[in-house]
Amino acid sequence: MSGSTELFHRVRPLYDAYADCIDEERYQEWPDFFEDVCFYQITTREARRKSLPIGIIQCNSKGMLIDRINSMKKANIFEPQRYRHLLGALHVETTEGGTIRTRMGFAIVRIMESGDSMLFLSGVWHDEIVETTEGLRFREKIAVLDSSCVDTLIVVPV
Repeated sequence: MSGSTELFHRVRPLYDAYADCIDEERYQEWPDFFEDVCFYQITTREARRKSLPIGIIQCNSKGMLIDRINSMKKANIFEPQRYRHLLGALHVETTEGGTIRTRMGFAIVRIMESGDSMLFLSGVWHDEIVETTEGLRFREKIAVLDSSCVDTLIVVPV
């Protein structure tokens, strides 16, 4: 039990820093939470249940994550907005071969420039985390959204 408690206390700060990076709009730092060879996907509970292979958003490398942030800053036009992550319980499911498998529930509130706030997304992250020379990094991050009705304006990372 003490080993899992120690692992929990090593992993939880990664999630806190990840959410803070997005909430504080430090988007250029976001790809640094991932290994160079990584997988990032946003999908729905229904699509995952049906084992559909393509998500709403899918990136297969850190380079694709960087491209996503660059296009968000240079090519996308959207109303100014902020996000606030509300993190649920962290479950460290398994560790094998140096890979830590976790899941964590989340809710994201979107705050518009007008001050209007709304629940933007909720779901569960299913992740694989590995130890690197720079610390813990995501090898795989899959955001499984609770609803199949998704706002088409998923601009910032989830």
